[in-house]
Amino acid sequence: MKGGTGRDLGGYLAPLLVGVAVLGGWEWLVWARGIPPYVLPGPLRIGQTLISDWAPLSASLIYTLKLTVLALAVAAVAGLALALLFALSRGIERALFPYAVILQVTPIVAIAPLIIIWVNDVSISLLICAWIVAFFPILSNTTVGLNSADPNLQDLFRLYGASRWQVLWRLKLPGAMPYFLAGLRISGGLALIGAIVAEFVAGTGGAASGLAYRILESGFQLQIPRMFAALALISASGIAIFLLLSLLSHLLLRRWHESAQDGERR
Repeated sequence: MKGGTGRDLGGYLAPLLVGVAVLGGWEWLVWARGIPPYVLPGPLRIGQTLISDWAPLSASLIYTLKLTVLALAVAAVAGLALALLFALSRGIERALFPYAVILQVTPIVAIAPLIIIWVNDVSISLLICAWIVAFFPILSNTTVGLNSADPNLQDLFRLYGASRWQVLWRLKLPGAMPYFLAGLRISGGLALIGAIVAEFVAGTGGAASGLAYRILESGFQLQIPRMFAALALISASGIAIFLLLSLLSHLLLRRWHESAQDGERR
């Protein structure tokens, strides 16, 4: 027990110490070289800017997070529903899956202007762009999970007279849950990236403006510390989303799946 606790503590301390060392070296470099803040602000200056400009930055953060969470929720529902449809019909999977791949490999930067032009509502167009980026990992991972059910167990279910829906609901879907949650963790960060990229392309300001607009605005006004503060909020948001989804995955899988029990057995 003590050994495991020590390893867990070391796992938290190691990245923390590396982060402190990097920030300390950054601050020292800015101070030693006399680099002006409009070229490269130090961490302390960025922290001060976060405090002094918290009102506009927090409003933009809330807007971006709302867009990200909504896009992730739509991607999760749509990806799971389409993967279930693929599991019921291989013909539908063969017909539609290539188009999902095409949607994934098409750069969102290239199609975002078209979506913004075609959709009159800016918020909905940003949501569509973020959804496109987040959709494929959930669909792909869940489809793989549904198709990975043990053939022997499937034969056993059929032997006892289970219907296709019962096989899907009681065998394939629980077995695909780790795959779905893995795709959800990937898509969490991708939804944030999609929202930021869409905001950059749209370039909207005013009350309905996210962190990407704050970065553009700060660059035009040469308020580089505010730009770095917005970047720090984006990074912190991405880390928080990943940690929350990892916690959700652990809570759902810890009682029955090996992927959530390895850490405890070590």
